[in-house]
Amino acid sequence: MIPAFTIHPAPTTFIVNVIHVHPGQQEEAFHLIQDVVHYVAERKPGFLWSNLAKSTDGLTVVNIEAITDPGDVAIFFSDPVFLEKFRKLDTVSTSEFHTYTVGDLVLPKAAP
Repeated sequence: MIPAFTIHPAPTTFIVNVIHVHPGQQEEAFHLIQDVVHYVAERKPGFLWSNLAKSTDGLTVVNIEAITDPGDVAIFFSDPVFLEKFRKLDTVSTSEFHTYTVGDLVLPKAAP
């Protein structure tokens, strides 16, 4: 499957994980969540894509991840290796983890 935007997209589930890093720990937090996401991308069929970003103020790292179904979250967290990797984030941060489904897709207005 190749990710692409369409006018009428299939319903998609997004994970948004805002990682509030301890002072001076942004790079470490980024590498830890990067390891988690790459693990999921290589092993979990519900994974579609992920954007990993670091805030310019050095205070947060964000993972915005598309998955096929809200139930995929439970599958990911039932994997002991995933859990071990994910829990390492607790040593350098606190985080907010939420699951969303798309309610509206807004695209730029097409030129006439």
